[in-house]
Amino acid sequence: MSVVVTRRLPEQVEARLGELFNVRLRSDDTPMSREELVAAARTADVLVPTITDTIDSTLLAQAGDRLKLIANYGAGVDHIDVATARQRGVLVSNTPGVLTDDTADMTMALLLAVIRRIPEGMAVMQSGKWDGWAPTAFLGGRVGGRRLGILGMGRIGQAVARRAAAFGMQVHYHNRKRLRPEIEEALGATYWESLDQMVSRMDVISVNCPSTPSTFHLLNARRLKLLKPTAVLVNTSRGEVIDEPALTRMLRDGEIAGAGLDVYEHGSEGNPALREMPNVVMLPHMGSATVEGRIEMGEKVIINIKTFEDGHRPPDLVVPSML
Repeated sequence: MSVVVTRRLPEQVEARLGELFNVRLRSDDTPMSREELVAAARTADVLVPTITDTIDSTLLAQAGDRLKLIANYGAGVDHIDVATARQRGVLVSNTPGVLTDDTADMTMALLLAVIRRIPEGMAVMQSGKWDGWAPTAFLGGRVGGRRLGILGMGRIGQAVARRAAAFGMQVHYHNRKRLRPEIEEALGATYWESLDQMVSRMDVISVNCPSTPSTFHLLNARRLKLLKPTAVLVNTSRGEVIDEPALTRMLRDGEIAGAGLDVYEHGSEGNPALREMPNVVMLPHMGSATVEGRIEMGEKVIINIKTFEDGHRPPDLVVPSML
C-alpha cells in the first residue's frame, strides 16, 4: 500500500513503516503546505496526518480515488472532517489510550508549577539574583485539600483524578455522561450535573475534554466569571474549549489566580499578553511529548494500517457518532 506520512516520526516507527509499506516519509520536521497535503491525498492509499494538518471537506474533495484510510497520528481528530471522509468512503483511525498517563502527568505538573510558583523560582535562580532564603519569599499555596474540578472524565480525566487524590485533593467532575457508581467510588469523585455550579466552587479547574462543536468555548466569558478569584485553570486538552481573550483579561485584572496552559485557541499563537504574566505557565503542547508515548502512537498507526490492508476494520476506527 502507498502510505504518505506528513511529519517526521520517531526513527523506529519510520523504519517499521518502511518495512511494511510503500511509504513516503517527510524529509524535515515541518508541516506540509496545503499544496503538499493535497498532493499527498491524491497519490496515497493511506494518509498519516497529525494535528498540524487540516483535513477538511475542501481537501477531501481534491483527494484521489485511491485514498481509503486516514490513519491519524494522535488521539484527537478535530482537525479531520470525519463525516465527509466517511461519505467519500474514506475511513479514519486514531491512536487513543497511549497518551493518557503522559498527559495526566503534565496536567499535574502544570497545576503544581502554578500553585507553587515554580517558574518564578527558576527565573530568579537562572538570573543569579537570588539573595537567599526568606520566610515570605515565593509563597505559593498548598495543593492538598484543594477542590479539583475536572471537565471531561474520560481516560485522561480519570488518570488526573487518581493523581490528584494521591496529592490529597478533593476530586469533582462534570462530564457529558455520569460515570458508573463503582468508578466514582474508586476515584473518590463527586459528580456535578451543572457545570456552572461546579466551576464556581472549585479551587482548580482541569480541562480534559475533547474539542467538538459542543465544547467550543465551553468555558466562555460568562462561565469564566464564575471562577473564584483564588482559582487556577489548567488546560492540557484543546485551546478552543476556553475563550482565550476572556481568560487573558481575567488573569490580567486579577479575577483569577493563575493558569497552566499547554494548548491555545489559535494553535501555536498563544495570546502574547499571557507570556508577560508571572501567574501563567505556558508550554508548547508538550502533554504527550514522551519517547514512549510517541513510539506507542506510531505502533497504533501501523496496526491500524496493517489491519486495514489485510481486509479488516482498523481497531481504532473513528466514526462520527463518537465525536
